[in-house]
Amino acid sequence: MIERYTRPPMGQLWSQQARFQCLMEVELAVAKAQAEMGIIPKEAYPDMEKKASFQIERILEIEKETKHDIIAFVSNLAENVGENGRYFHYGMTSSDALDTALSLQVQKAGPVLMQSLHSLLNALKLQAQEYSDTLCSGRTHGMHAEPTTFGLKLAGFYAEFVRHHKRLQKALEQMAVGKISGAVGTYSFLKPDLEKKVCDILGLKPETVATQVVPRDRHAELMTALALLGGGIERLSVELRHLQRTEVSEAYEGFTPGQKGSSAMPHKKNPISSENLTGCARLLRSYALAALENMALWHERDISHSSAERVIFPDAFILSHYACERMARVIENLEVDKERMLSNMDLSQGQLFSSHLLLHMVDQGLSREEAYRKVQAVSHGLQPGEHLKEALLKANETKDFFNQQSVDEIFSGKRHLSVVQQVIDKALGDQP
Repeated sequence: MIERYTRPPMGQLWSQQARFQCLMEVELAVAKAQAEMGIIPKEAYPDMEKKASFQIERILEIEKETKHDIIAFVSNLAENVGENGRYFHYGMTSSDALDTALSLQVQKAGPVLMQSLHSLLNALKLQAQEYSDTLCSGRTHGMHAEPTTFGLKLAGFYAEFVRHHKRLQKALEQMAVGKISGAVGTYSFLKPDLEKKVCDILGLKPETVATQVVPRDRHAELMTALALLGGGIERLSVELRHLQRTEVSEAYEGFTPGQKGSSAMPHKKNPISSENLTGCARLLRSYALAALENMALWHERDISHSSAERVIFPDAFILSHYACERMARVIENLEVDKERMLSNMDLSQGQLFSSHLLLHMVDQGLSREEAYRKVQAVSHGLQPGEHLKEALLKANETKDFFNQQSVDEIFSGKRHLSVVQQVIDKALGDQP
């Protein structure tokens, strides 16, 4: 991932240094288990552990000749250790190290990502509480529908991100597996008890049935969970972008002193964070597609997955972490114009309350069809500047069904607030 979207804690976990560090941890865990089980000399392991190190420049130098990065890595380990270095990778195949190290890397990165997701959840929770009773226009098809509250909108996003959290946690658990089962998963040299011991050392579980590799449905599930997380961030981003449009102007991203919105237009305040995150979500979806394509490998394995995974795993984790952190800051610093929300509700001249007018007339004895026709006729006949509330009391179709008290009650918005707090409390009470 490019530096622009890389935050230090996550970027460091997916660096080349971190990748080889995880590979070394796997190799040492195997050597430790083998020494304890008498597969290699018991005295070899302390020496291997003490002297084990790698130099990326040297690995790359060896790889130029071998054209094989794991052979180059193991060779570098061995030459640094000396005589006992020959016991590195003993009985293993490359994917024993690679797949187990990738799982280890994922487990290290998972908590960092979850922490950033928690920051976003906390920001949404606080703002949902702050604006729980702030009336605004609910929109369907981009048009005014019924009143809602801004807090309820945010509570809905909170509930979605709780689901993303749960999905992601499950997907991380699905990838917490290692395999030390040899070239085609038959344990022809190293046995399952050795694999179990290695996985215990690393905090992983043995893969149920491996080929040469861990089955890639696990990886696809994780990438799909990250894509869904990105989709949630995009949905929130698109909502905020619409609300910041000049014609709407109900909510704004924070604008810091000295910030510029356009090189040509000094007045501009653009929703750049939300736009940026919309683009990030597109990338995350593409990584999920690549992971799904990686599932169907030839027989016990080919390496068509390898080139894709070298890109999608670092990029997906780094980008997801960045997106959660940036969206959390957007929500924390969100500027909300309550007065504009109320004035925008009047743009549709009171038609936001039409469904309750219909039901009121049904309660007065009209059929639903007749009530619908009458309310629609008055609504569609409104003149510029005329409000539905007054029109109802004058129109021949409706004046006999309403009085000042009934229209005041319907148009007060109290009905739309009556249960909202319960819904918000229920949503915010669900902990990830």
